[in-house]
Amino acid sequence: MLTGGQLAGLIVAVFWAVLVTFIALTLLRLARLLREAGEVVRDIGDQAGPLMDDMTRTVQRANEQLGRTDVITKQVAGVTQNVSAVTTVMTSVVGGPLVKAAAFSYGVRKALGSRDGDAGGDHDHDGDRSAANGRSRESRSRQGRSRGGRTRGGRSGNGRPELPARSSGRGRG
Repeated sequence: MLTGGQLAGLIVAVFWAVLVTFIALTLLRLARLLREAGEVVRDIGDQAGPLMDDMTRTVQRANEQLGRTDVITKQVAGVTQNVSAVTTVMTSVVGGPLVKAAAFSYGVRKALGSRDGDAGGDHDHDGDRSAANGRSRESRSRQGRSRGGRTRGGRSGNGRPELPARSSGRGRG
């Protein structure tokens, strides 16, 4: 049989054998992991070149498109200025004569209205009263109102319907 010292030596030897086996297996796994990591890095390195080339081409195309967009933007700004200029020209070419035509037609209406007013009306075409006719009618209207709030049946002395007098804009009075 074994003595105490031999038994202790045997236990230590078995312990060291298990420890060395465990460390050897761990080192083998670590070596396999490092080998696979090396392959991944190599694959990434192999793919990085083409990826960088693709990214460079993509950035160049984007810059070309931005250049085209810049040209289009400048052309749109030019078109906007041209449209503004055309609008200004059309306003002056068409607007001026339209204003003149409107003024002419207004003058013709006023002239025809004043001619009709001289022939037998108390006011011109627009319904504005002349100063003398407005005063005489206003005084007649006041007299009619004092008799009952209205003139004879809402009509003036000459049989025409009477309209209330307009304010002169100077206040009430």
